[in-house]
Amino acid sequence: MVKELTNRMYLKIPLERVGVVIGEKGEVKSEIENRTNTIITIDGKSGEVIIENAPNTEDPSGILKARDVVNAIARGFSPERAFRLFDDNQVLDIVNLKELLGDSKNHIMRIKGRIIGERGNTRKIIEELTNTYISIYGHTVSIIGDYDEVRIAREAIEMLIKGMQHGTVYRFLDRKHSELKRRALSLWEERFELREDSK
Repeated sequence: MVKELTNRMYLKIPLERVGVVIGEKGEVKSEIENRTNTIITIDGKSGEVIIENAPNTEDPSGILKARDVVNAIARGFSPERAFRLFDDNQVLDIVNLKELLGDSKNHIMRIKGRIIGERGNTRKIIEELTNTYISIYGHTVSIIGDYDEVRIAREAIEMLIKGMQHGTVYRFLDRKHSELKRRALSLWEERFELREDSK
C-alpha cells in the first residue's frame, strides 16, 4: 500500500523484510538515501516507511526511485538486485496473485510452483531469456528489467498462471528473445551508420 503526497510517500512493508531494507549498520538504507537524495524513516514495529526529499531537493523523481527500490527489497529481492532500479531504464512490475486467483492459499501455492518450476528452472529460464530478475514472495511475483523485457516476462508468467504448458511458454520466450536481439542489433547498426555518416 502506497500513499502519495507531493514530497513525501508512505509505504508499508512486511516486517520480516525491514532488516533487509535497513541492512547491516544501516548501509542499505543509506545507499538508497544517497543515490536518490531522500530521507527514509522506517518503523521496525509496524513496517511503515516514510520517504521524503532531502532538504533543498526539488526533483520528485528521487522519491519514486527510492520507493521502487524499497518495494523491490520488500518483495523479496536482494538489495544488490533491487539496486538495478537506480538505472533510469529499469522498472519494477508486481503481479498480485491474490487479485488474479482469489484467496485460496493452495491455488496460489500451486501457481507459484508452476512459475518457479522444478529446482527453480522455470524462473531461471524466464530470467535468462528476458534478461530480468524475478522474485516470488508471499502472494506476489515481481519483475525487474527494462520495460520491454519486463513486459515479455510478465506475459510468460500470465501464460503459466492461465495453465498453459511450460513448453508453449518456453517457445514464446524463445521467439521474443530472438525479436529483442534482432531489435538491439538493428539499433546498434543504425547508431553505427549515423556515426559513420557524421564523420
